Amino acid sequence: RGVPYIRVPTTLLALVDASVGVKNGVDFDSPTCGCQKNRVGSFYAPSSALLDKSFISTQDERNVINGLGEIMKLALVRSLDLFHLLEAHGARLVDERFQDEDGVADRVIELSIQIMLEELGPNLWEERLERCVDFGHTFSKIMEMLPGLEIMHGEAVNIDGFFSVILSRRRGLCSYAERDRILAAMRSIGLPSMVPITSSFSSSPKLSRPDEQAEMVAMLWRGLEDAVEHRHGKQRLPLIAGIGQSVCVSDITKEELEEAVAELYDVHGL
Repeated sequence: RGVPYIRVPTTLLALVDASVGVKNGVDFDSPTCGCQKNRVGSFYAPSSALLDKSFISTQDERNVINGLGEIMKLALVRSLDLFHLLEAHGARLVDERFQDEDGVADRVIELSIQIMLEELGPNLWEERLERCVDFGHTFSKIMEMLPGLEIMHGEAVNIDGFFSVILSRRRGLCSYAERDRILAAMRSIGLPSMVPITSSFSSSPKLSRPDEQAEMVAMLWRGLEDAVEHRHGKQRLPLIAGIGQSVCVSDITKEELEEAVAELYDVHGL
């Protein structure tokens, strides 16, 4: 704190996400609450951020897809145009590591950063807690701390995001067609949309479907409880209102989670 620094992101995830914000955080292993993600740190902006997408060419496929998890989030809550680009070109962007010559990669990065600047700029110190950029960041924090589950941040955000799409669909905020279109776009890119439950929620080698769903609901409910704690007493859960728009709600019930988990399983044929 107090030391001027220049930020140079070298991954797609950092390029479109961390490079724009002012948070500096680390995970904290609390003796009373267990592992807490990004609970210790500061709000401190860099002197400048230097962005060079040629760094992305050095990343492997999984890391590029991981970054696209954050970009998909921004598309779903703020930009139908960005979603169209991901839907049409996402798989190619992964293959080419964002090094195309037709300008699509540049446009995807520009739109993503523009959205982040518009959302974070007027609210850098998070005085307003209803933030659409928190989409995908309510349940994912719990997933990322599950023992034995090797999951990257953008992957967890996308899994959280698709579950939030299902919650949105069940509230009438988006249609079945939009839900399925979003899932198809995610799959075309290679983004995960379902957490591998049996390897992460229980030490049992195989749970029944009802027991698996109950474990997942318990994990999701912990995510909401954690959100209430650090969002000043309310869930403030972002949901989509059609592709490219969002609303925040604070009245999700455990019964809603149970019904949404059942739909999540059905969508994935489980």
